[in-house]
Amino acid sequence: MIARRTLLTGTLLLPAAAWPRGTDPVAATRYGRVRGLAEKGVLIFRGIRYGADTRPRRFQRALAPTPWSGVADATRYGPAAPQTRAEEPTSEDCLFLNIWTPALDRARRPVMVYLHGGAHAHGSGSDPLYDGTNLVRRGDVVVVTLNHRLAGLGYAYLAGLGGPAESGNVGNLDIVLALRWVRDNIAGFGGDPDNVMLFGQSGGGAKVVTLMAMPEARPLFHRAATMSGQHVTAAGPMHATARAKAWMVRAGAADVAALHALPVEKLVEAMAMTDPLEGKGEISFVSTLDHGVLPRHPFVPDAPREAAHIPLIVGNTHDETAGWIADWLKRGDTNWENLPARIASQITKDVAPDWVARRYREIYPEKTPGQILLAATTAGRSWPGHLIQAEERAKIGAPAWMYQLDFPAPEHNGVLGAFHTLDIPLVFDNAAAPGSHTGTSPEARRLAGRMADAFIAFARTGDPNCASIPAWPKYELDRRLTMLFDADTRVVSDPRREERLLWAVAPYIKPGG
Repeated sequence: MIARRTLLTGTLLLPAAAWPRGTDPVAATRYGRVRGLAEKGVLIFRGIRYGADTRPRRFQRALAPTPWSGVADATRYGPAAPQTRAEEPTSEDCLFLNIWTPALDRARRPVMVYLHGGAHAHGSGSDPLYDGTNLVRRGDVVVVTLNHRLAGLGYAYLAGLGGPAESGNVGNLDIVLALRWVRDNIAGFGGDPDNVMLFGQSGGGAKVVTLMAMPEARPLFHRAATMSGQHVTAAGPMHATARAKAWMVRAGAADVAALHALPVEKLVEAMAMTDPLEGKGEISFVSTLDHGVLPRHPFVPDAPREAAHIPLIVGNTHDETAGWIADWLKRGDTNWENLPARIASQITKDVAPDWVARRYREIYPEKTPGQILLAATTAGRSWPGHLIQAEERAKIGAPAWMYQLDFPAPEHNGVLGAFHTLDIPLVFDNAAAPGSHTGTSPEARRLAGRMADAFIAFARTGDPNCASIPAWPKYELDRRLTMLFDADTRVVSDPRREERLLWAVAPYIKPGG
């Protein structure tokens, strides 16, 4: 219970910096009023309910909240979705969002809605790296993060096993519900419902491009950015059914009704099983081609023309796979003999790993075996999906801008390079936040400002160009101009061209599909 005196919406329409000491901001939504906090010159509302408890509707489309009386507390994050290896409280009652705003006025600021990473199985919108305070103060925008159902509870495709038709995409439908909440309520938090940018990293970026292929999602956002979200395909319905069936067996459920009745702890325990199709990692639940909610793959056979009007940023990091092979890189024990086997264990393209190692030695005769391992696994596992996204957008004349983060993490003498997730604190201007690996050097802080400014400009206008960065042209196939974010930020034509051509001999296979 907050004991301090509160101010009701409409009593004072003040910016956060001018909010009276000892008072809490209260905003009105269609479902009831919510009380937040004023912190560091920003008004923050944590844990606003955007959907009803999902437990009664497990594997089904969620419902809007039941209206409440009084003023609901919005000073603490809501629980994350049930997941393996959880690092915070979880619950099936997890449909909550968080808002950072300069003021409770009608200024119609750009709205930046972020989807967290963690594949489709882990994470939440409450990570310190996603704190919107600095973006709000820097760009006069409204920032939103959210939680939604994950893993088997959000993406197990049960339609072929007697379950709900939409079950393979209810996590995405939760996001749609959140976007509808934003459309209907964000004006009361100083945001513009007609200028919503959707952006996300890794699994969050994959969801962004998947939502671009979903008819009921597309009208709800107006710009999009995918950061290391290399998905070009969803899971096919047959593979998705096989995974759901294996999960049911592991959980001890004879049918979908039994699965629905099990305690959530049993479902989470079963989610830790090895993926039955890939034979490694946890069981992979992702967006599903269900011919209904998701009628097509995000980028196969092409970029969806229905989303061509939505400007898109496609981003990746130079050394995506360093996090997965960090032990090898830190030990420095990769040599010419074990290099092919290590490459083979990480890539998704079906090519001969000894041929890859030989070609990389020809392209980069100065690189060590460990450096070639990092380059080859990144280009053979993560980078192709990003290229396909930019290429397919260019083919239909849809606006797209491509970036590559080259700025290396300073830890371990820079051996991990610019690894997966390193762009998150830079885009949020949170280089000093807990969990950031960018360091807080003048170069890191300057780069964070540049990336944040570009994303803010994109949210405001649909074009990332701004005074903080060099001119950033759209991605087109003739020159493949790409922004390299680094201490020396610059635009390069067709970066890593020889690597791109090397891997072009084989089709891309998305992990977990």
